Amino acid sequence: MLEIDLTHRQGNFTLTARFTTGPGVTILLGPSGAGKTTLLDLVAGLKRPESGHIKVEDTVLTDAGAGIFQAPHQRRIGYVFQEARLFPHLTVRQNLLYGRLFTRATPPAGLDTIADLLDIAPLLARRPRDLSGGERQRVAIGRALLSAPRLLLLDEPLSALDAARKAELLPYLVRLRDQMQLPMLYVTHQPAEVASLATGWIGVQDGQAGPIPPPAQAQ
Repeated sequence: MLEIDLTHRQGNFTLTARFTTGPGVTILLGPSGAGKTTLLDLVAGLKRPESGHIKVEDTVLTDAGAGIFQAPHQRRIGYVFQEARLFPHLTVRQNLLYGRLFTRATPPAGLDTIADLLDIAPLLARRPRDLSGGERQRVAIGRALLSAPRLLLLDEPLSALDAARKAELLPYLVRLRDQMQLPMLYVTHQPAEVASLATGWIGVQDGQAGPIPPPAQAQ
């Protein structure tokens, strides 16, 4: 479970977020510039809120009032960006194993299991330049899983892909949700695109983030 109750100021922009999520995929929905990525950065520890707290399960990651702020590498949170951000000089296998370097925790599954789950086992000897956009994103997700996260953050992972690659990647995210039972926060401004994936919805607009019903486009 993820619990967020915070206020964050960034220049002239103020974001107030108050919500709790459970297992499954919680969609952060809102227009560009609404604060969706800022919210992910706050959960990941890349930004520090002015007030409030962030808690995952029984662990307090941030509590401004109590002076608690875990560094990003201590949080066990996987982060998948719009671009895969793979190391071009490393093979797929080496990129995947890079996720193991920054955790002492045990991943939810080993490299072979995750490679099979994401259908990237035949790609292990390749380098990123030899992969399609969808394949690169699957490798990025696999790398995040091998860091043993208790929560996975996905910042519009489909936005850089064409329609065919989006259709290719979505079933793997559904499989990840159902088989790994890993809570995920997923940023998008295209609700219809992720309707089959979502188990909960958070609206982010006009500096406010909180629970909303499934939008009409996703029904």
